[in-house]
Amino acid sequence: MANSNRTLVPEAKAGLNKFKMEAAKEVGVDLKEGYNGDLTSRQNGSVGGQMTKKMVEAYEKGL
Repeated sequence: MANSNRTLVPEAKAGLNKFKMEAAKEVGVDLKEGYNGDLTSRQNGSVGGQMTKKMVEAYEKGL
């Protein structure tokens, strides 16, 4: 099965990584560059949830 978790716009990768680090800091997760296999699923999920929350808020402000 192919990996569908890829950046559609490769030029945006640096911005997405910065956004991910900011979201991790906001929820108190010690995310570092590179391997983060020592983090729990709950910690990783909280980062993804925070990113989604911020994206939805930005979209709603633009309406």
